[in-house]
Amino acid sequence: MAKSKKKKDTEFSVADALRVPAGPVRVEDFDPGAAPAYPGEGKDDAPAQMAAMAPELSDLQERLYAAGRDNPDSPRLLLMLQGLDTSGKGGVIRHAVGMVDPQGIDLTAFKVPTAEERAHHYLWRIRKALPAPGMIGIFDRSHYEDVLVVRVDELVSMEEIPRRFDEINAFEAELADQGITLIKCFLNVSHEEQKERLLERLRDPEKHWKYNPGDVDVRMKWTDYMDAYSDVLTHCNTERAPWFVVPADRKWYRNWAVARLMLEHLRALDLGWPAADFDVTGEIARVDAT
Repeated sequence: MAKSKKKKDTEFSVADALRVPAGPVRVEDFDPGAAPAYPGEGKDDAPAQMAAMAPELSDLQERLYAAGRDNPDSPRLLLMLQGLDTSGKGGVIRHAVGMVDPQGIDLTAFKVPTAEERAHHYLWRIRKALPAPGMIGIFDRSHYEDVLVVRVDELVSMEEIPRRFDEINAFEAELADQGITLIKCFLNVSHEEQKERLLERLRDPEKHWKYNPGDVDVRMKWTDYMDAYSDVLTHCNTERAPWFVVPADRKWYRNWAVARLMLEHLRALDLGWPAADFDVTGEIARVDAT
């Protein structure tokens, strides 16, 4: 199997820059307006930086897809996007994930659980949505809603939350054992920037469809959500499934950083092209004869 040609980026690693350190952390420890490891000048050259990644990212995604076509044991990638309203989950999907072939993407947006989903364990709907071999799965929200929303809205007892942390860690270790590479991104938007984005939606009639009055209800619980996210980043940040905190106040950086995380994780898989299971020389002769 021919191996991919990997670029040597000795000057920076976004994964290293954004990875949450081991031990107790607080959301307040991370600057939502920063741009760690960004190699360019800023917003003006962000389109060029994105374009520079596109060919290699597309090539590696095609290798991943090709490997999974006939091999149930081939690797998979799962990008999980968590963040409060306006943090940019949709923007990341359009601008970062949108750089690769959509036929190799499994996208699931987890909404409020349906009656059927509530009748099962909270991981039931997650397991159903896991990417197939060779695919890149995208979760717009995830099982972490069941230690975030349910905590803030007091839908379960506080004693249940640590048990769910342990359950989630075991579940994610199981996924890693199955060959699923997890990229868990918390899109970190500031309280001030969220306010501006909500007002922008209200001031522009073309963006009214994006606005949900319930977003303000959630915003009023900001401190409770920051406490819940801090505990998630502390207790579910394992060696096999680490968290990455992506500064989200600058949309251009947020999109670039997530695309770069995908690229770095795909490179680490050291993907090659599947070997032909037919006589190549013979097939060339047959095609030439037609």
